[in-house]
Amino acid sequence: QVQLVESGGGSVQPGGSLRLSCAASRYMGSRYYMGWFRQAPGKEREGVAAIYTGAGGSTYYADSVKGRFTISQDNAKNTVYLQIASLKPEDTAMYHCAANDRLWLRGSLRPADFGYWGQGTQVTVSS
Repeated sequence: QVQLVESGGGSVQPGGSLRLSCAASRYMGSRYYMGWFRQAPGKEREGVAAIYTGAGGSTYYADSVKGRFTISQDNAKNTVYLQIASLKPEDTAMYHCAANDRLWLRGSLRPADFGYWGQGTQVTVSS
């Protein structure tokens, strides 16, 4: 079991940036993939990025966010980050982090593959 708590959301103008944080309740070691997902009102939850918490820290991104989103981790703090640059109104959504302990599903950005979820942090992009 692992508990996840997101933070860092807020209201920003288009073109701005944000860094979201996801703090895990315990050391993740090499046992998980951590993912970031977003869900806008009336839309399905969408996976945007994932990272392996073990050595190497392989990262995976949805095509729609490549070049603007960067996922990273600080193992000493049991924290995963999502840096979002050049924010657009269409980035407005609730952002959730999640953990996947089924390592054979490496690289998956399917919400159904992640078993542990945080409550989310809201990102609103408007002028």
